[in-house]
Amino acid sequence: MQSDTATAGPAPTVLHLVQPVEGGVARVVTDLVRAQIRGGLRSVVACPPGGTLADGAREAGAEVLTWRAGRAPGPALASEALAAARVVGRVRPDLLHAHSAKAGLAGRLAVRGSVPTLFQPHAWSFDAVGGTTAALALRWERLAARWADRVLCVSEAERRAGESAGIAARWAVIRNGVDLEHFSPREGEDKAAARAGLPLLSRSAPQGPLVVCVGRLCQQKGQDLLLKAWPEVTATAATARLVLVGDGPDAPRLRHSAPSGVLFAGAAADIRPWLRAADLVVLPSRWEGMALAPLEAMACGRPVVVSDVSGARESLPPGQAPLCLVPPEDPTALAKALGRLLSEPELLDELGRQAQEHARTEFDVRRTTAAVTGLYHELLGLPRPSNQERNSR
Repeated sequence: MQSDTATAGPAPTVLHLVQPVEGGVARVVTDLVRAQIRGGLRSVVACPPGGTLADGAREAGAEVLTWRAGRAPGPALASEALAAARVVGRVRPDLLHAHSAKAGLAGRLAVRGSVPTLFQPHAWSFDAVGGTTAALALRWERLAARWADRVLCVSEAERRAGESAGIAARWAVIRNGVDLEHFSPREGEDKAAARAGLPLLSRSAPQGPLVVCVGRLCQQKGQDLLLKAWPEVTATAATARLVLVGDGPDAPRLRHSAPSGVLFAGAAADIRPWLRAADLVVLPSRWEGMALAPLEAMACGRPVVVSDVSGARESLPPGQAPLCLVPPEDPTALAKALGRLLSEPELLDELGRQAQEHARTEFDVRRTTAAVTGLYHELLGLPRPSNQERNSR
């Protein structure tokens, strides 16, 4: 069956300008590209080399171009913006979709409203830094909002944070989603069988309840807070085990400070075996837009404990916040929440069942990608594709 876009003439071109190239942002962009190619759009991804994004986007059907840009702000910004302008000139997109702070900065400087522009922060840059850098980042976001036809947030909390900070944008909110066919319990496999397939676990002791934290090892994700909390957890749940899945700039420091018995799995191409093996998944982030790891864990039928940052309350099933939501940067509160849940295995199982149903009802990536494509059509003055589920404002 021919797509609505295809019958209307040449396929519109969407340029995704992206930095960073791994983690949740890379997965979001890859999911968008895959859906857009299927829907008849031409999708081009410009990003730095390395990470997982370029290969993932290429496999999804996008054209991939190299755009060299560092993750942090710095003196290279002028050259990065010029490079972004050259990419725009080469691609001649109908719409620019800039992802995260650096691409949002360089991309909006490059086009300054000359191309319909969608900026998606994936968490605000001024939350990630402090002092003068945070003040400059906020000043930029207030200024640059004029060069975005929409600022797309992944949670209402992220939008409210931007609005409260004085950013006068034309907002859209489309929540993150996950591939519910990919992230699901494996039929007929219990947690013991899942753990048996992970050699790191079979070599460790004791064989007690398993807590898993999935995420880049960096300040944002707060693994240092979890390590501070862990001795208090094991004081009440002596056989509990903790595994950190991921890699990142803080890996050496975290390994050095980790209590005895904490396991480091490193980066995993497929995190599903770890989620399925877990009794409980935790993400003590300092800031987010709406983290993907908790959604992926819930889709696999696992309960989550998350810090109360943007998107967290909106992620949790109704009624779970008193048990599963903790104040950010509070290791004591985190330890109490983990200790209580680990002491009640039947409660954990029930929370996991609720989590899976909630994820399947609320966080289907097909709804997310359809809503984003609908937003593109709105900005381009095209009819919205038929039968699209939307969650935008």
